[in-house]
Amino acid sequence: MENHDHQHGQHHPAAETDEAAMAELLDLDAEVLHSYLSEVTAWIHELAAGRPTRRVLDLGSGTGAGALTLVQRFDGADVIALDMSARLLDRLRDKARVLGVADRVRTVQADLDAAWPAIDAVDLVWASNSLHHMADPDRVLTEVFAAIHPGGLLAVAEMDSIPRFLPDDLGVGRPGLEARCHAALAEGRADELPHLGSDWGPRLSQAGFTIEAERPFAIDLTPPLPASTGRYAQASLRRVRSSLDGRMGADDLATLDTLLDSDGPDGVLQRGDLTVRATRTVWVASRP
Repeated sequence: MENHDHQHGQHHPAAETDEAAMAELLDLDAEVLHSYLSEVTAWIHELAAGRPTRRVLDLGSGTGAGALTLVQRFDGADVIALDMSARLLDRLRDKARVLGVADRVRTVQADLDAAWPAIDAVDLVWASNSLHHMADPDRVLTEVFAAIHPGGLLAVAEMDSIPRFLPDDLGVGRPGLEARCHAALAEGRADELPHLGSDWGPRLSQAGFTIEAERPFAIDLTPPLPASTGRYAQASLRRVRSSLDGRMGADDLATLDTLLDSDGPDGVLQRGDLTVRATRTVWVASRP
């Protein structure tokens, strides 16, 4: 979930806290959804069979879930991890060292809304939940096209929305809280993230790519779930909570705060009825 809505170059405490929260959310996303990531990268590896894959670019690498899965999936390939956040790239380098792949992972700090960085041509680009954060993703796609060797692949993974975790009836507050949260978020999203939920196929074609495959991945995890699921739900919903003021009733916000902050049985960290439901769509395209 390479979410990049943190502000580049800010170092006041709010921005630092936000980056720390984002790093935690990305790490938890990678941990809880590891089977999805494993399945997607195995599929991309199959599609890339017969094409030389020596250099891979992770576009919007976050804390490295994609980059570090790909470096292990593509034996002998080097990975360039590109992100605008120095903090997230530091975390990625630490993980690469622990995994013993630091010599095959290079980090590049760049804000793609500003300029495309100077990097050598690559054979495969992985862009997971990063394009919808760009101010002008179509321009970025033409730059990606230019950066890929002819015959190389671009894999774009995008989510339709943040995952859902909660049962309809929580036993606290009015039923249907999560559905109302998603509806309120969708209202604000048209302004804040206008590209989220795009059909990326036509946009890839417009940039010059040939679509090789498109595949939805339905994520539906049910109990018993790993212990980190509660922390993942908390981090994800906490991020949502900050954009709901003024968009939802006080009663719903109070219920959400109880879920997020309570150590009691209603808090997400203690609940045994959480699930993880999400859809991610992956487009794989080649440069002719």
